[in-house]
Amino acid sequence: MAYVINSECISCGACEGECPVSAISEGDDLFVIDAALCTDCGACAGVCPVEAPNPAE
Repeated sequence: MAYVINSECISCGACEGECPVSAISEGDDLFVIDAALCTDCGACAGVCPVEAPNPAE
């Protein structure tokens, strides 16, 4: 199951550099995770200052 970034995202970009498979990119209003690429490693959640990345439900 992939991670998703919720609306708490402040577009700081900390998560993008931590993703080992480059699944995170800057969207229009916040960063987004490509579910097809995400390996569910959680690296993005570990560096986010506002806890925006979370496991998808």
